[in-house]
Amino acid sequence: MKLTKKSHACVRLEKDGRVLVLDPGGFSEEDAAVGAQAILITHEHPDHFDEDRLRAALDADPAAEIWTLKSVADQLAAAFPGRVHTVGHGDTFTAAGFDVQVHGELHAVIHPDIPRITNVGYLIDGGRVFHPGDALTVPDHPVETLMLPVMAPWNKISEVIDYVREVKPQRAYDIHDALLTDLARPIYDRQIGALGGADHQRLAPGASADV
Repeated sequence: MKLTKKSHACVRLEKDGRVLVLDPGGFSEEDAAVGAQAILITHEHPDHFDEDRLRAALDADPAAEIWTLKSVADQLAAAFPGRVHTVGHGDTFTAAGFDVQVHGELHAVIHPDIPRITNVGYLIDGGRVFHPGDALTVPDHPVETLMLPVMAPWNKISEVIDYVREVKPQRAYDIHDALLTDLARPIYDRQIGALGGADHQRLAPGASADV
């Protein structure tokens, strides 16, 4: 499987000539979802879900489909009947040849005064890749490659390190990093790499790795 990091929380997976894209939101490249047969969205926040870009991707490829939670699906399903699928924790499905399990239910706490929204994570091909969205969800399954939300208004580095320790992946790649400055990146790299207990790596937007 080829994993390509797009900007912020977006990830592109390719296998056997098929493409699956996760969270092509407003902080990602404008064409991040174009060319994907399957698109997975973890939640409704605009850095993960850009309605106009998804509509453009579905218009460009009549065979493309989306899997997501109800809050996102309700905004798209009427315009694309049969192509937008609502999923939740515990569901399993196949999308563009990838086997997917859904884990998690709620977005991480940003502040107690801010109501929590729904959020799901996606475990791909039996644990080869896990994208948690905006939550520190620990799936009940071994994870080879963890997409690690490294910097957000709802987390701090000690929580990120403990999350890596709890999931125990073989490797962790940074996502949710658009707000992380170049000055801070070496600090995050050093501390997560030294304390997380897993191979911690960072891909620049557009760079790829085999997983």
